[in-house]
Amino acid sequence: MNRGVRCALALTVLCSLFATRADSAEPLETPSVATIPPVASHWVWVPDVLFKHSLLFDGDSGNVLAVIDSGTTISPKPPLFSRVRDEFYQVEIDYARGSRGKRTDFVTIYDATTLQVRGDIVLPTPTAESATSIAFTALLDDERFLATYNQFPRTSVSITDLEKRKFAAEIPTAGCAGIFSLDPRRFAMLCDNGTALVVSLSETGEKIDMQSSEVFFDPVEDPAMLAANRIGDRWIYQTFSGHVHELDFSQNPPKLVSWSLFSQAERAAEWRPGGKQHTTLHRASQRMYVIVHQGGSGTHKDPGSQVWVYDLATRERIERLSMPNFTAAFLGQTMGIGSSGLGPWFLRAILPGGGAHSIAVTQDDTPLLFARNAELGVVAVLDAQSGEHLRDLTEVGLFGTRLEIP
Repeated sequence: MNRGVRCALALTVLCSLFATRADSAEPLETPSVATIPPVASHWVWVPDVLFKHSLLFDGDSGNVLAVIDSGTTISPKPPLFSRVRDEFYQVEIDYARGSRGKRTDFVTIYDATTLQVRGDIVLPTPTAESATSIAFTALLDDERFLATYNQFPRTSVSITDLEKRKFAAEIPTAGCAGIFSLDPRRFAMLCDNGTALVVSLSETGEKIDMQSSEVFFDPVEDPAMLAANRIGDRWIYQTFSGHVHELDFSQNPPKLVSWSLFSQAERAAEWRPGGKQHTTLHRASQRMYVIVHQGGSGTHKDPGSQVWVYDLATRERIERLSMPNFTAAFLGQTMGIGSSGLGPWFLRAILPGGGAHSIAVTQDDTPLLFARNAELGVVAVLDAQSGEHLRDLTEVGLFGTRLEIP
């Protein structure tokens, strides 16, 4: 057989093999875009500081529904959800050369169904960052304007028009921090002189008025914390020592009602609020949840093994909820130990619980209470009414302080 015939035969066999493989191979998958269902009441965003992203969990199933990256921010700010436009908004920071170079601050706009990027809006101002970034971003009530807090080189608030997709204005707010929405064109801030500042906006997002409340907390001896609760026209602030200040912003100046989380005996035993995101509120039942612990002055960031529940109508404590053992849950999932049986029981028996740094409650008729230790990669899911520990959200990352109910 000459060389030409051999080559022809080899080519025929090779083509036959390829044809056979092509006929037997599975059809190629058609590219598609995954979608998530409409936002549900038991969902929660869990930011992860280590990997710089926020994970969206279904609190009922424990499944991860979505992930949104957060650029080079120190601590990811949880995405904000707009029902008006069916979008998520993520405030991000980017540097031209990784962790250095020219800085760009911007708002990324995500489709709430596909999580595809619809666009972004560049902010000419540097947004503030902290370990928690609580109250550093807020949607005003009609969801047209996004307010972001700036700390350097001066304290100010930037207003972004989400309807027109453009930056609207920067408002200097010397000595004031936090953004607490009051209505479509007003927001409040806490100030270093012990007052609240109320800022009013025009229809284009520019400042038209600023007014201060009376002094209602001591910024040196007993500062108010930025983690606060809203119900209607009232914002409810708590101090390091556990004093509560309710401000009704429907009146001018705001009407103040103050009370205490603790009795004299409890104060003598050094009970106080603590954690990173230490309080949350179920508005329909007017049940306010507060992480508490026993400790002296300066322990306001310490986690707590209990959550005390208060009735805002009577301003009295109505329940104490015990937090699950976060350390045992985290090590159990790391070691591949299930949630039931002798193994988990043994871990709970020998390991300290760790305590909760952050809590958030859903707003439906059967609310869930999410609780998190900032240094352990697990989020506990509790029945907010009974306190029963239902399940844990795993693979939430290693470090993070925030929880956000969309």
